[in-house]
Amino acid sequence: MQNALQLNPDKLEALFRGTATQLRAVSSLTSVSLADVDLPVADSMRVLGVTLDRSLTFDNHASAVARSCNYHARAIRHIRHLLTLDLAQTLACSLILLRFDYCNSVLYGAPSGTIQKLQRVQNNAARIVLQAPRRSDVNSLLQTLHWLPVEQRINYKLAVLTFKTQQTSFPQHLNQHISLRTDALNTRLSSVPPLCVPFRRTSFARRSFSTAAHLTWNPLPRAVLNCKSVSTFKSRLKTHMFYTAFC
Repeated sequence: MQNALQLNPDKLEALFRGTATQLRAVSSLTSVSLADVDLPVADSMRVLGVTLDRSLTFDNHASAVARSCNYHARAIRHIRHLLTLDLAQTLACSLILLRFDYCNSVLYGAPSGTIQKLQRVQNNAARIVLQAPRRSDVNSLLQTLHWLPVEQRINYKLAVLTFKTQQTSFPQHLNQHISLRTDALNTRLSSVPPLCVPFRRTSFARRSFSTAAHLTWNPLPRAVLNCKSVSTFKSRLKTHMFYTAFC
């Protein structure tokens, strides 16, 4: 291979990804030959801390994150009576929220069951921090802590990534998928023209960055889109999504 590197079949696996029709066409394959090495075909694969599966439902990833977060949630519950509210909230953000915020933009368009697994973790964390009863209204708890629900956190991460990519043109592999609508460049409706949403035939393809970023960006209000700095954009974006989620 290039750079004289060799594949280690004991540490590498192959993974097919695609629609249900595409996966059925390759269901009989058990190995893939690459550089004279036969790689076994796996049902899921862990890459940079994210578990990928064949249909990109990320169900296994959500389950693994939920198990890890619930472990820390139980630990915080045991010592909650010794902590102040601020310290309990800091622990929850550091040990729980950051874990399912990691690479959460890949969850855009994931099945509702996958999102609900993570949402239950957040609901449990909110009840522990505020020492609320098990059946208390979780929306009021999230508002008190000023936590965005999981779905809004996914959209938030994707919108911030789109903003940074437009401002800096990096990374290039993402910037090449962002294009402005040519029919809106000369209009006076907004100083930030909307992005051109490419046509995608399947829901699987609509989850790609080239489509998801545009669908997340275009509905944002003008006050958010016209921001010039990342800090101002994040502040206004969170305020907008918080209002959308609870008001």
